[in-house]
Amino acid sequence: MTGRIGGDSGDDPASLPAAGPDPPADPAPPTAGPGPRRSVFAGREFRSLWGAELVSAVGDQLARLALAVLVYEQTDSASWSALVYALTFLPALAGGILLGGLADRYRRRELMIVVDVVRLVLVGLMALPGLPLTVLCALLVVVVLLSSVHSAAQAALLPLALPGEMYERGLAVRQITGQAVQLGAFAGGGLLLVAIAPRTALLVNAGTFLVSAVVLRAGVPARPAPERSTDAGESRGSVVRDGVAAIREIIADPARRALLALVLLVAVYIVPEAIAAPYSAAVENTPIGTGLLMAADPAGSVLGAFAFQRFVPAHLRSRLIGVLAILAGVPLLACALHPGLWTSVALWVASGALSTAFMVQAQALFVRATPDARRGSVVGVAASSLLAAQGITVFLGGVLADLIGPANTVAVAGAVGMALAVAAALAWRSARPRATG
Repeated sequence: MTGRIGGDSGDDPASLPAAGPDPPADPAPPTAGPGPRRSVFAGREFRSLWGAELVSAVGDQLARLALAVLVYEQTDSASWSALVYALTFLPALAGGILLGGLADRYRRRELMIVVDVVRLVLVGLMALPGLPLTVLCALLVVVVLLSSVHSAAQAALLPLALPGEMYERGLAVRQITGQAVQLGAFAGGGLLLVAIAPRTALLVNAGTFLVSAVVLRAGVPARPAPERSTDAGESRGSVVRDGVAAIREIIADPARRALLALVLLVAVYIVPEAIAAPYSAAVENTPIGTGLLMAADPAGSVLGAFAFQRFVPAHLRSRLIGVLAILAGVPLLACALHPGLWTSVALWVASGALSTAFMVQAQALFVRATPDARRGSVVGVAASSLLAAQGITVFLGGVLADLIGPANTVAVAGAVGMALAVAAALAWRSARPRATG
């Protein structure tokens, strides 16, 4: 499971009754009354946002694999291949903070369409034969930076598309979709590149941006740019200043600070996925073992997102996120007993399900607590924080696995996650009455 806040390839926000100026924070979602559950796909706007994201996510996964193969074919260098693969996500660390505020300054639908068109052109250029590697890398950095703008605008629009409890359902649907795409990439991405050339795959990815732009233009209603406050010269500040202000805003708000801390816990709980290969080698040294372990967390994520939204009453969800955050570490802690492959897969599935359950709700509450005029900046900062946290924990997990072994490292990740979860849960418990009443 790759955690995301409002990203174009995983999890994200949504919930406001109507467009236009918003109060400082959205009210708590109404408890669903009796009667049939309305599908999130009943709304044309969500269908369009979801469909555009799905097409782009499939293309992005294909492009990641294609770029890694293309660069390796040109250079015969694993280092260059790894660098280019890393560039498919690393620039987003800065993009969310530096550029997320654009989603609070311009009309969001139009901003997303412009970004899609620019990405279409840039990825098309990346597919040109004979393109110098340095130019390809530069184009890739710009594409990923622009993706942060697209993600921030989408995150800010989703609350307007899904009112009340529909927000969490839409968030769960997007989580399930993102993890299904990831599982599909694990299973079939390499086989697809056998059938088509890497440059052709890049052209397919470019085409997905055109499809996304058309779908957004046809299905998402036009809205004016968010109304910005004139206090303290906010409307005159730079977009970078918006990111700095968003950091201060999160730190100053106990509720959102606690919720972001809970979301960042996902970075600890994905450590097992990062060391799946050495873990598999220790318990059952087969390629199928590595594949099963890498798929376990995304599979658990799908189950957790569905079950939490389907079976847990809306009025209990915000109260349970701290408990679920703590429990998500228990299956990983059990890996200290060095279980076999299939037991490990089951434990990782359970951890992934619990992690996603609390993360979906924490993200929903975080975005709902942020005024519409500030959502692009604040969600951009949160998304960058999550990416940075994941990079740090994955690196430390690999180092620790070399020192104490993969199974013990997974157990340590579980224990650290549980300890941090206790602190975050207590902070949320203290702040929750002010956030939800």
